[in-house]
Amino acid sequence: MDEMGPFQVETEGRAMGKRALGLWAALVFLALWTSWAAAGNKKLAQTGFQFLSVPTEARAAAMGEAFTTVASYSASMFYNPANMSRITSLVDISLNRNQWIADIQHVSGTIAFNPWRGRYGVLGFSFLSVDYGEFLGTMVDPTTEKGYIDTGVFSPSAFAVGVAYARSLTDRFSVGGHVRYCYQKLGTSVVPVGEVSQGVTQKISNEIGVLGFDFGTLYRTGFKTLAFGMSVRNFSKEIKYQREGFQLPLTFRIGLSMEVLELFLGENDVHKLLVSVDASHPRDYPEQISVGAEYTFLGLLALRGGYTTGYRHTEEEKGKYGDPDRGLSLGFGIQKSFGDHLIAFDYAYIPFGVFDPVKLMSFRLVF
Repeated sequence: MDEMGPFQVETEGRAMGKRALGLWAALVFLALWTSWAAAGNKKLAQTGFQFLSVPTEARAAAMGEAFTTVASYSASMFYNPANMSRITSLVDISLNRNQWIADIQHVSGTIAFNPWRGRYGVLGFSFLSVDYGEFLGTMVDPTTEKGYIDTGVFSPSAFAVGVAYARSLTDRFSVGGHVRYCYQKLGTSVVPVGEVSQGVTQKISNEIGVLGFDFGTLYRTGFKTLAFGMSVRNFSKEIKYQREGFQLPLTFRIGLSMEVLELFLGENDVHKLLVSVDASHPRDYPEQISVGAEYTFLGLLALRGGYTTGYRHTEEEKGKYGDPDRGLSLGFGIQKSFGDHLIAFDYAYIPFGVFDPVKLMSFRLVF
């Protein structure tokens, strides 16, 4: 039997230490997430900037946003920045469009650079823009027949721009962060000064910006493709427009995913079935479970589906608000590789009860 030299012993010791560090960090993060979730059962429901909670990318939306451990491309910075560490290409670009309810348009994009093949991590940038359309402003005026007067047309808007970084600390454990400047403008309020009958008014601008922070971890167990991940999204300080303060829609998520067909067919490039499960703890909404699945054929065509609990109303709530009939999501994707290059298109369809269905499209380019 060959004896191990001191260099080999030292190398293996470092490798074991890194694996232990990764497992320890994952367990610590899990403990913190559980503590925060347990301590936050009381819903304060004081959040703003809700556009940050809207589905961003088509593949994620089609899988019920059970995406904490799934994506390994630039758009993952919207869900778990740590997944960006698995990018192997030099450049990864994703462009997304979301036709949201009430004709609200969301447009977003991400780009990630990996010039050192992950040795020094992966750097990314993101943007998100929202077009709410036009609204007619009014001001209360009891002296008029209608009880109000028109103050003109205004167009609310919102955007977020960010920078992200992810790195693999070991061959199994990765961390990542995403810092964004988030801005929202809700138009200008025309309010009376003194008695309304005096006709003296002033304009108050309703706009504000704040830094938001996302961070997460990813742990690949080494058993097939089983992976665990955690993320914290939209962490910020308290802000306010005029009087009442609020925070961004803070959300804690924990998830797992695996290519389940590998258990029966082994590794193959013909049929793949990815199953993912996420548990989320939003600051302003009941806890939710999201389940997603993606069947891929020959690496070219993907069929997807997902379901998220917590959206259906009780019979009493249906009588007051109607049935949102939300929770189910469907979609598909096609992609084609050209050597080291790849182009992909993804589509998602989300029924939304009394509203028109939500539709998302995403384009991805890798080189």
